[in-house]
Amino acid sequence: MKLTILGCHSATPKTTTHPTAQILEIKNHSFLIDCGEGTQVQMRKYKVKFSKIKRIFISHLHGDHVFGLIGLISTFRLLNRETELTVYGPKGIKELIVTQLRLSESFAGYPIKFHELSSKESELIFEDKKVAVYTIPLKHRIYTNGFLFKEKIGERKLDMKEISKYDEIEICDYQNLKNGKDFKLSSGTIIKNEKLTTDPNKPLSYAFCSDTMYHEPIIPIIQNVDLLYHEATFLKDKEDLALKTKHSTAQQAAMIAKKANVGKLILGHFSNRYKTYEGFESEACKIFSNTSLTSAGAVFELN
Repeated sequence: MKLTILGCHSATPKTTTHPTAQILEIKNHSFLIDCGEGTQVQMRKYKVKFSKIKRIFISHLHGDHVFGLIGLISTFRLLNRETELTVYGPKGIKELIVTQLRLSESFAGYPIKFHELSSKESELIFEDKKVAVYTIPLKHRIYTNGFLFKEKIGERKLDMKEISKYDEIEICDYQNLKNGKDFKLSSGTIIKNEKLTTDPNKPLSYAFCSDTMYHEPIIPIIQNVDLLYHEATFLKDKEDLALKTKHSTAQQAAMIAKKANVGKLILGHFSNRYKTYEGFESEACKIFSNTSLTSAGAVFELN
């Protein structure tokens, strides 16, 4: 699993600060998470392949999380895209994009499917054989979701040293072994799968918690995730402002991480009122030591 941060600041874009956008590479998927203004420029800068983006997840309709979407959709057309694009986001995301295309007398030129969200409960919104994606209902000024990405348990691993002891086991049998099946010799002897294979890698998980105030109901949803991104717009000295704007402080993000027993916490969505961000890390680490700050171009990998 690989997470690339394209932008991690709030509100107004600047030459050195970029609104929220991330690329999550998981089990042969490349998911774009949020799409603030300038996302496609950041994608080019960090060498993200446009053609690999087939699903986009938008947390909410505030501009610093979605204003880059219409531009990206238009660029896909200019790149002669034909592959279907699916956009997951709050109710209204379809109207937002379709209206802009209509008024500019533009068209996508490829299929776009909108999966609009309105539930206030966590729900499964995407699933295939390798990955499942759930919403994380957050508490912000407008309807907002985070997203939980979970790998499914993979195939068992072949123990070639052990397999080589049995001439009857051929390449055509390997998939059955990966699927957990025992092997039956011509003599009728059953070789248990556990003797021929080893356990698959532990499935990994990533939780993206976009704009939200301190909100403990998300804890059971993100319990024990390997990597948590949680917004930290302010430091503790601006806790009153965080409450008023329904954002979080670094300390509050760390409290969520600790209570959810996550593996690692990364902080982002920093307010542009701060010139440096070291205080965010130090504030959070007092509560949850395995905390890091995000920055444009930062990469977090889990194996």
